[in-house]
Amino acid sequence: MAAGTKATYAAPAVEKTFEILELLTAHPAGLLVSEMAALLGRSVGELFRIVVVVEQLGYLRKSPKDDRYSVAYKLLDLAHRATPAQDLVDAARPVMRRLAAETGQSCHLVVLNEGQGLVIAREHSPGTRGFALRLGAGVDLLASCSGKVLLAFAAPETRDAAIARAGQPGEPLDRAALDRQLALIEKAGHAQRKSPITLGVTDISYPVFGFDGLIAAALTIPFLRLIDGSQSVDLDAARALLQVAAADVSGRLGAPGT
Repeated sequence: MAAGTKATYAAPAVEKTFEILELLTAHPAGLLVSEMAALLGRSVGELFRIVVVVEQLGYLRKSPKDDRYSVAYKLLDLAHRATPAQDLVDAARPVMRRLAAETGQSCHLVVLNEGQGLVIAREHSPGTRGFALRLGAGVDLLASCSGKVLLAFAAPETRDAAIARAGQPGEPLDRAALDRQLALIEKAGHAQRKSPITLGVTDISYPVFGFDGLIAAALTIPFLRLIDGSQSVDLDAARALLQVAAADVSGRLGAPGT
């Protein structure tokens, strides 16, 4: 080998594996092996064994409904452990603790989990009264403040896939009306509404963005209004503090412009 010439090595299986993973990042709803083959210009036979092995290793997940494959959270976990990037919960926890202390309200962090939202962190109100969601609770994407924020700021393909999975069979969805709501939320930069379930609670939610500029989570306060005069932070002040907190978490994650 001539001096200064860089050696190159061929590892077709490795190359195909990363082609598959990179392709699936653009298709969060998942793809069939035949669809992967068509998009990559390869045969089904070239990809099938690789896909099965990568699934067995836990880096892909196969939908039990339609045999589509998508990237599993194990890949995200590996990336977080192998790089200096902060885990979303680790980045949010101190901010959420401060937010709860400043507002006297509980707060929670919600991520998109296929057809619903998932509460991955929460901080209780420091006072004797408060309202909080259970850690690990599922959140209705189409009905909740957190869910609508996740949809409003999501990439179009991600939004469409999530809405398709969130819809209930036999229940018609007014997509035009939903799109109008999401456009208003995106323009306002947040969502706010009275809880349809709990009297005296107003939900407020802001987006948290990751280093790639995409929405990573929704940070939400279920604002509980007290009537005994003991509340020192009103709804408007809590909303302003929540906005700052969401921007702080985005900054800790390396979001552009923060």
